[in-house]
Amino acid sequence: MILTDREIQIALQQKHVTIDPPPTPDAYASTSVDLTLGRTFAVWEAQEGGPIRPGTPGFKYTNFIRNQKIEEKDVHFLKHGELVLAWTREVVALPVHSRIAARVEGKSSLARLGIGVHLTAPTIHCGFSGPIQLEILNFGPHEIILDAGMRICQLIFELTSGTPEKGYQGLFLNQAPPQTA
Repeated sequence: MILTDREIQIALQQKHVTIDPPPTPDAYASTSVDLTLGRTFAVWEAQEGGPIRPGTPGFKYTNFIRNQKIEEKDVHFLKHGELVLAWTREVVALPVHSRIAARVEGKSSLARLGIGVHLTAPTIHCGFSGPIQLEILNFGPHEIILDAGMRICQLIFELTSGTPEKGYQGLFLNQAPPQTA
């Protein structure tokens, strides 16, 4: 079952979901809440020496990126075909006992420009806590300016049919945007 705006607000009031900083009233749609773009980006750097092999033991995608931070009034210019990793400004927590999971989805206003905010990983599992990492790709023909604080994605909350035996324990639990130099 997908939660409506009213149920999302009740879940926030009852601490079944936390979003920090809390959403503004205009962030809610009928079945979602908007999140905004944080200030940290991870930009892929060109590699020499052949293809990347992610199946190799000990592989870390972070070996192939450069972190950058934009200030409140700064921007990131996303070129056609460019992929960046970015994080939401908001920290989201879905306690296991709440029986709530979420999906991160793009904004149609950005999709119409060719911007995708996640490639294949929309699920935010019960037990997750942290900012949401986004895989932002510009499929469109134009360079797009990404502003810190802009609405970048939406969360759709779903009630699970039971309480999970274990909460999310993956690589991105309690993740934080990387530190920049």
